[in-house]
Amino acid sequence: MPYTPGPALQAFFDEHGIRDVECIFPDMAGYPRGKLMPARNFASGGELRIAQAIPMQCITGDYSYDPIFPDSDPDVRLVPDYNTLKVSPWSSVPRAFAIHDCVELDGQPCPFAARSLLKSVVARYAAQGLQPVVAPEIEFYLTAPNPDPTIAFSAPNARGGRREVGQSAFSMNMLNELAPFWNALRDALEGLGVQADTWIHEVGTTQYEINLLHGDPVQVADQAFLFKYAAKEIAIQHGLNAVFMAKPIALDQGSSMHLHQSVVDASGRNIFSTDEGNESAAFGHFIGGLQTYVPDMMLLFAPYVNSYRRYVSNSQAPVNLEWGYDNRTTGLRIPHSGPAARRVENRIAGADANPYLVLAASLVAGLAGMDEQLVPTVALPPGTNSNDQGHTLARSFLPAHHKMANSIAARRLLGDAFVTGFCAAKSVEYDNYLNEVSAWERRFLGPQV
Repeated sequence: MPYTPGPALQAFFDEHGIRDVECIFPDMAGYPRGKLMPARNFASGGELRIAQAIPMQCITGDYSYDPIFPDSDPDVRLVPDYNTLKVSPWSSVPRAFAIHDCVELDGQPCPFAARSLLKSVVARYAAQGLQPVVAPEIEFYLTAPNPDPTIAFSAPNARGGRREVGQSAFSMNMLNELAPFWNALRDALEGLGVQADTWIHEVGTTQYEINLLHGDPVQVADQAFLFKYAAKEIAIQHGLNAVFMAKPIALDQGSSMHLHQSVVDASGRNIFSTDEGNESAAFGHFIGGLQTYVPDMMLLFAPYVNSYRRYVSNSQAPVNLEWGYDNRTTGLRIPHSGPAARRVENRIAGADANPYLVLAASLVAGLAGMDEQLVPTVALPPGTNSNDQGHTLARSFLPAHHKMANSIAARRLLGDAFVTGFCAAKSVEYDNYLNEVSAWERRFLGPQV
């Protein structure tokens, strides 16, 4: 049940022996940041603040010095969403946590906060009497501990003492090899209210996928956020690493975050279908919006240098935004379904992307397509390989960054302050990356130049 500050909340904490509450929010990477508050203070509604720049903290821990962030480094308030209050399944002592929104001191949502951006996009749908429905599929690897980042990730030892070596897609035996981790994770997700549909072993060595049930975008993004948090914490408890990089292992499969999207009206009717069960005009316009605007926001779907290693021709990672029916080579796939479940699967995002930002970008592009009545390209014929249509998405970080930073459309759809702040922070990360010298450079340039 949702709580509000007061005696009932304090009684809940006393019942569970909870001393502290993690007041967390997703930063631009989707990483949990925040503060630890005594449970008694949280129960009494104590106010919590944090620096405004923290929602845009770089993955390296650095900050942008772009003028969008004032030199005075002002505060924002952390406002709890009491519907997200849960007991932490992995803490060594009883602890609770709650997801918070970052709110400016004048009461406005922080323009840099990922959760606030997604809520604003959902509100645009609501203003038209519409509700988007989403369901993500998230892939990740379980690896052995990796204390030295200069050494490649490797598969962990399984029950029989050996490491997995083959392509074991959908293998139940391989899914069972790390059963203690899966049992603990499943129990944790049930306690957190994360509604998983299915679990599978994916194509990569010790690569797995979870499918979350469809629902409200903010609630589903919260679940994806908590799933990644839980997977990492519980993996460590079992001597493993849960890795959500888009391409963690050379020559192995990349990890994606596919997004299934549909839109319903106030009566719950899927507007992608007509009353007769055929495709509606809105369905085509939604696809047209994705094709038109996603390229300008590619940096949200592939936010790191490593992200672009996933987009390899003739793999199941898309290289363009062609669309087709039940075609896994396309960036936009239309699964076979009945009229009530007609949906668009956006296959562009990597598992490394922030689920709040990916959902915001994909949904705002689709809404713009419907508002502007954009017309999609012709669907690829059955059996067509989308790779034959060319690699039209950004192939590396810098072109994607340049395109978003200079996109009038991205600024119109996402907000000028957000785009400026996000791109500025990404520039800081890229400059940090340039300080590294890779094994490839040592291997080939060292002896030959």
